[in-house]
Amino acid sequence: MTHPISENSRHYRSLIIRHIQEEIPGVKTFSLEPEDGEPLPYKAGQYLTLVHHSAHGEVRRSYSITSSPALQEPLTIGVKRIENGLFSRMLVDNARIGDKLVTTGAAGLFTLPEQSSAYKQIFFLAAGSGITPIYSLLKTLLHARPELSAVLFYSNSYPEKAMFLQPLQDLATQFPERLHTEFLYSNSPDLSRARLHKDLLQRFISTLAKVPHDELLFYICGPDNYMRLMSFALRQYGIPEPNIRKEIFNTDIRKPAKLIPPDTSARKVTLHIGGEAHQIVSRYPNNILQSARQAGIAIPYSCETGKCGSCLARVLQGKVWMSYNEVLTERDIEKGMTLTCVGFPVGGDVDLEVL
Repeated sequence: MTHPISENSRHYRSLIIRHIQEEIPGVKTFSLEPEDGEPLPYKAGQYLTLVHHSAHGEVRRSYSITSSPALQEPLTIGVKRIENGLFSRMLVDNARIGDKLVTTGAAGLFTLPEQSSAYKQIFFLAAGSGITPIYSLLKTLLHARPELSAVLFYSNSYPEKAMFLQPLQDLATQFPERLHTEFLYSNSPDLSRARLHKDLLQRFISTLAKVPHDELLFYICGPDNYMRLMSFALRQYGIPEPNIRKEIFNTDIRKPAKLIPPDTSARKVTLHIGGEAHQIVSRYPNNILQSARQAGIAIPYSCETGKCGSCLARVLQGKVWMSYNEVLTERDIEKGMTLTCVGFPVGGDVDLEVL
């Protein structure tokens, strides 16, 4: 299962599978070691983008990292087998220890707040395999961020489907003053606790919150319906939108409805990548990512639909209009962040720093 690295790109890294663990049926974790021996940098809560080269082109998929950099654990990802998923079936069904994988590195904004942040308590809301990035965040918070306390709500259909159940229970025992856990199962005879519905979530918050609402930070990961319901419940309860972070945990890579930017003129775009500047022309209907690829310039990407954040860039000059966005908050956009896979230069030329 070795995937060759394209010789004309310095952005790919080769990883060797060192350990495979079946967490629950259909979900495995893979511990990876860079072939060149150089550590691959990442933050807790990020994902790893893997690349498969074939005669039909390049396929990219992103998988959440479950390890903690603070604990110096081997780089590990969680992969859920998707029935029609080429990459996930290839990994879960066929990958073996010693196989090589290709990555473009770690990315994602589903990370812990900065050390100087005003947040004091973190609530994690996970359903099913949505626990994978939260497991990384929780371990890192407890071991490396003593100023923060945490609450975990983890929903599953029944206990046997809960990933990392014993390690999570061990963390609650190890940090009794800083971690409170609530495990919810839809097969519970107590129907009032079978699912994390709006009223139950709000009761939990009123009981467990130790600080004012503006000092609480919420992380949500799970199926789309779960995240929508939880986000609605939090906003209705008075939690500010910037205090809610979501990881889009879905394998649907269908393109969003096509929208036409307010300016379709050809514009010059300067891409600052690793200390080098590259100039391209971005011309509608191509977005900035497509224009860069046509010019032979490699920049990070994965979903190409504005859902994952792999193609993140910072606008240094000019204006970029996005046709779709499920990743960036208003605060991120105010800081100049944009997504090149759905981004179009408007109103003039643009300078971007590719992150």
